[in-house]
Amino acid sequence: MNLVILSANKNLYSTRRLVEAAEARGHNVSVINHTRTYVVMESGNLNIYYGDHVIQEVDAIIPRIGASVTYYGSAMIRQFEMRQVFTTVSSLALGRSRDKLRATQILAKHGVGIPKTAFAKQPNDVESLIKQVGGAPLIVKLLEGTQGLGVVLAETRKAAKSVIEAFYGLNANILVQEFIEEAGGADIRAIVVGGKVVAAYKRQGKEGEFRSNIHRGGSGTPIKLKKAEKDMAVKAARALGLHVAGVDMLQSARGPLILEVNSSPGLRGVETTTNIDVASEIIKYVEDNYTKSPGHKKDKVGA
Repeated sequence: MNLVILSANKNLYSTRRLVEAAEARGHNVSVINHTRTYVVMESGNLNIYYGDHVIQEVDAIIPRIGASVTYYGSAMIRQFEMRQVFTTVSSLALGRSRDKLRATQILAKHGVGIPKTAFAKQPNDVESLIKQVGGAPLIVKLLEGTQGLGVVLAETRKAAKSVIEAFYGLNANILVQEFIEEAGGADIRAIVVGGKVVAAYKRQGKEGEFRSNIHRGGSGTPIKLKKAEKDMAVKAARALGLHVAGVDMLQSARGPLILEVNSSPGLRGVETTTNIDVASEIIKYVEDNYTKSPGHKKDKVGA
């Protein structure tokens, strides 16, 4: 199989592990910086270029698209899709997962457990907005935030009102979300590949920190998920159309609640914590499914 990993940095842990796993299974693998590719479109022709070379003879791609280049990365994936090349993440699913508001709306529609969440531009009555999510303490999230940045815990009603009004004053788009106190500053990251959970670990925020992200100094421990947690993780990934996903959830008194579904989950945290070869699970998924792509052995990129 000729496999291309779309990644802006070939030295990143996740990219390196995917290359190692693909090569160990006998595949030809290349890393291409998607921010340096471009497309040329004319009637009946949808070429993808890197420099002055057409990218061709590709069986499947594994997109690793950074949040800052979601729009451009989606366009590159879409061009491969139009050439009928198999991809682990569709352009549509990438866009859904990166838009926090859209993702939350889709999860709610499909009956996925989520913390109660509100969105408004500039409500006349901030007090009512606070009340709708259960009052303080509550969470305020910037829609553009990543890795725990742009997430604020407002512990009192007065603080919540001040934070919300401050964000509105900056013309920022925010979500207001109920605070799940019983989670104790911890969440679960489950990796879903091909409709099943292949690894999971619990992330605990450092002392005095409600955000559990490893990037924010949190720690991780392996965890065996309950059936309800596995089912909810799979349901969330499926609702957004993601075949490879990192699903973040809270353990609450009313069951698992999904916080976020990541279309390009990092592998370092989960692999080093669980000692599970997640990269190989992703490559196996590609092996099992790329031959089902309508373009396999029919329409190569640039052909």
